[in-house]
Formats: sequence, C-alpha cells, structure tokens
Amino acid sequence: MKRFIQMTFILLFLASSTAHASQTACPDQFVGGSAPDITNPKLSPKTVPLCFREFSVLHSGVTRTPLWSAEHLDKKQLKEAKGQERVNLFHEEERLPAGDRSTLEDYKSSGFDRGHMAPSADMPDEQSQAESFSMANMVPQAPENNRGVWAHIEKAVRKLAQSEGEVFVVTGPVFQGASIKRLNGRVMVPTSIFKAIYIPKNQTAGVYLTSNAPGDDWKTISLKELQELIGLDVFPTLPQTVKDRAMKLPDPSSQKHHKKDK
Repeated sequence: MKRFIQMTFILLFLASSTAHASQTACPDQFVGGSAPDITNPKLSPKTVPLCFREFSVLHSGVTRTPLWSAEHLDKKQLKEAKGQERVNLFHEEERLPAGDRSTLEDYKSSGFDRGHMAPSADMPDEQSQAESFSMANMVPQAPENNRGVWAHIEKAVRKLAQSEGEVFVVTGPVFQGASIKRLNGRVMVPTSIFKAIYIPKNQTAGVYLTSNAPGDDWKTISLKELQELIGLDVFPTLPQTVKDRAMKLPDPSSQKHHKKDK
C-alpha cells in the first residue's frame, strides 16, 4: 500500500512537472509568460508546442500547420535582423512525428507559398533565421497575399515595434467552412490569416485579419472577436477590457512593397 502511494505521488509529480514545463519552456515570447489558451477543444488533438530561439509555435498534427506562432519583438532585435541575409533553407521539423508534419513535397506544384508565420525578416541572427524556415512555422499561403498585403502587414508590425519599443505578436491561420482544401491530401489550407499585436507601453491590442487569397483586403478586429472566430485566447493574461477593444493599427497599404520569395 505504501509503495502504491509513493508511485502515485511520483506519477502525479511527473505529470504536473511536464505540464508546467510545456507552459514555461519559452516564456519570454509570451505576455506574462503565458502561452495562448485553446478555448475550442476541437483544436487540441495532436498539438505539440515547440520552442525556437526567437519564436515559438503550437503545431497541429491535424492541420499539419502551426495553430499559432508567438514572438516578442523589440528595437534591438529588429536592428540586428536588418543585417541578416535570407537563407531560404526550408526544412521539415524532425521534432514532430513524421505522419503529423508537413513536407516539402506537400507544397510542390501546389500553387501555394510556404508562408512564414514568424517572419524570417524578424530574425536577428543566423540560427534564428535558419529556424524560421522550419516547416512547423509554415502555412499554405496564396502567393498574391504572401507577397502583397501580408508583407505590408509584417513590415507595419516591425515599424510599430521600433516606434513603441516592443510588441508581442501572435500569428496564425484561420480555417472556416465545412470544406477545407488540403495540399497533397494532407496540409490544410487556411481561409484567412491573422496577426495579433499587444503593445505593453500603452496596454492596447488589435488584430490584422486578411483572406488567404489574391487581393489587398484586410481588417482590424479585437482579441475577443479573434477568440470567437478561431477558439484561441492568444494573450490570456490581458484584462478583458483590453481584449474587448481593437486598437487602431497602421494601414499596411501605406508600407512600401516588400517582395517575399517562395
């Protein structure tokens, strides 16, 4: 009986330690050290959190894409990032089960770009630049979107981080509708893409939302609206008052065009 109690205690301790480790493995990339919360249980199966040098993702083995990618951007990082050369070495994420991850072959001749969620242009050194090309950080993205309005949005967020000193960013796909296209019968194609921003300096937040399709359409929504749309609370430690109100985000159409490679 005594041994049974000891073993039960050990198992409970290991379980709680594992859960705690997964929540705090890379806390610097999250507001208050807390990763986004899944509020729609349908998103939970086959999810794996992954930490990288300058960003983190929650990968889904169902969609074979990240559900989100999180970054903490500041002036110093972005100044160093300007000196980095884009490497374009896309690679499979070997930390994920083979059957749950996307491959280079999935995207071949698909008509879709391998779209970064944490942008390579945000990365301040050679290691983080290489890590950003992990397929765990990619979603199938319409080329016109990826190299057009989305590139403008990424640039606008970098300018915001430079002007405000720091921003927290969570980026990810939106899957809406009963019939979602899959690349190679495996990788789900988002219908829209979001980029959520929180500025600690003035405690304001907002979300860029754009269709994953040709065209320059985009809009701003609140964190509350985003949660209702995708089932994720991307900044769970923020007050509800911040989540309810969408800040005015910079107009991405005012940014100089920045072409992105496939």
